[in-house]
Amino acid sequence: MIDFTTIDYLKTGNKKQQRAYELLTAYRIFEKLKDHSPILAGTIPIEIDIEGSDLDIICEMKCHMEFESLLTDTFSEFNIKVESLEINGDEAVVGNFILEEFPVEIFGQNKPAAKQNAYRHMIAEYSILQEKGENFKKKIIALKKQGIKTEPAFGLLLGLKNPYEDLLKF
Repeated sequence: MIDFTTIDYLKTGNKKQQRAYELLTAYRIFEKLKDHSPILAGTIPIEIDIEGSDLDIICEMKCHMEFESLLTDTFSEFNIKVESLEINGDEAVVGNFILEEFPVEIFGQNKPAAKQNAYRHMIAEYSILQEKGENFKKKIIALKKQGIKTEPAFGLLLGLKNPYEDLLKF
């Protein structure tokens, strides 16, 4: 299995993954976030991205205000927009900006990145894609191109009642 906790696998991935690696490295994005254990999650790592898919970087946020300041100060050159949210009772901070051709979302939550739902969903989806094969992957991408989000697309094809919860069981 690919080690998704680093971005090294992107170097030998498809063209979009290689370009993402090039930009993330050139702009030292992961280096700037290193104290928050950043992980690239979402669709690009598992090759089910579509046009406009973003680079989802999840981080462990120890202090809400410090993380918000870090994002605002560190990524000000990109006109980052930072907002605070509450997700299932947990505080979160989200920053969005454009890094050349890629939309970027940095998400911080007060739990280890590898324990966050975005990472757990991606690992489950990756396992399912490995098991179900290329045809299944093409169906997921087709649903996403129709505007269906990733987890609901898996839910439709797998007959899951609550895909956001049910994928965590895989």
